[in-house]
Amino acid sequence: MSVSPARTSAPTSPLSPAALVDAEHLRADVDAAVAAHLARLTAEVGAISPSAESMVEEAAGLLTGGKRLRAAFCYWSFRAHGGSADPADPARTAAVRVGAALELFQAAALLHDDVMDNSDTRRGRPTAHRAFAARHASAAWAGEPVRFGDSAAILIGDLVLLAAQRELSAALAPLPAVVADAARARFDTMQSEVVVGQFLDVLVQAEPWGQDPAADEERARNVLRAKTASYSVAAPLALGALLAGAGPRAAAEIEAAGQPLGEAFQLRDDVLGVFGDPAVTGKPAGDDLREGKRTVIVARTLALLPDVDGPEAAVLVSALGDPALSDDDVARVREVIVGSGALDAVEQLITDLAVRGHALLDLADLTEPGRGLLTDLAHAAVDRAA
Repeated sequence: MSVSPARTSAPTSPLSPAALVDAEHLRADVDAAVAAHLARLTAEVGAISPSAESMVEEAAGLLTGGKRLRAAFCYWSFRAHGGSADPADPARTAAVRVGAALELFQAAALLHDDVMDNSDTRRGRPTAHRAFAARHASAAWAGEPVRFGDSAAILIGDLVLLAAQRELSAALAPLPAVVADAARARFDTMQSEVVVGQFLDVLVQAEPWGQDPAADEERARNVLRAKTASYSVAAPLALGALLAGAGPRAAAEIEAAGQPLGEAFQLRDDVLGVFGDPAVTGKPAGDDLREGKRTVIVARTLALLPDVDGPEAAVLVSALGDPALSDDDVARVREVIVGSGALDAVEQLITDLAVRGHALLDLADLTEPGRGLLTDLAHAAVDRAA
């Protein structure tokens, strides 16, 4: 299938990104499904030991709010493939609960990711491993606070991952076997993709870097395709089609649109990781630099600098992985990136990927209002400030 890169569909409505997720009561329904699952989990964990209830409390804090974009991509794909908006329809309930399972899965991934990245904050609050390390230190418990915090966060991530599995199973139980089996298989594959992508992310941080910027960029793009593009956009779109009973061909077509959109989504995240406003992103400015993230924008900067051994490259390379990086240091790195032309180049790459994704959306056999809402969601995911 050939796709013209000439244009990207314009947004179809004046709704804000938040309002797109609120449409047809979606956010409230997904939030209610997540809250109901957490309530059941709190009771279960509390019955085992009240001392462990703080695990669910921490998970609930992470799950409160959030963009709910993954649930929205799933739901509006469901609607665009003929799914009903009737709250009494079991298929609609399943689409909402699969959205809740996606939100739970994301929370589990973030809990583990924050430990591996040694992140301090998430959505404007301390990350789980930092919060539990602080609790350990303030109580003067035995052992090392950092080790306790890391261990607690990993276990909370495991607990939430199990919650995602249970929510998915409950969501699919009322559906015809052929629909449930197909959705289960795609969700399972998505999980494998994310775990492999996470490993590739760990691997790329350890492997030699900077000797071949073009190869470095391709490795960085492989990480984001596996780790984020699939479960952020492509898999939710495919799940929505399958839940509507549209079948594997329709799911493959909408997933093909989701892949470049998902890659553009993560590239936007990488740009915000260096240039984002902390008041909007909920993370300190330059946090990706402090964490040593080998991103596309870093690789592109090294590729475009005239001298890989020059002072500009030294500023960037020395900043990567420096947890003590100051705001002034971040500003200098930003100047290097902008001066190299890498920021403009990555912005163009984001645009090119978005154009391809929108063109594939235009070609898909979709119905309104789902088609229009998916177009708007795609714009919201890529053209965001947080």
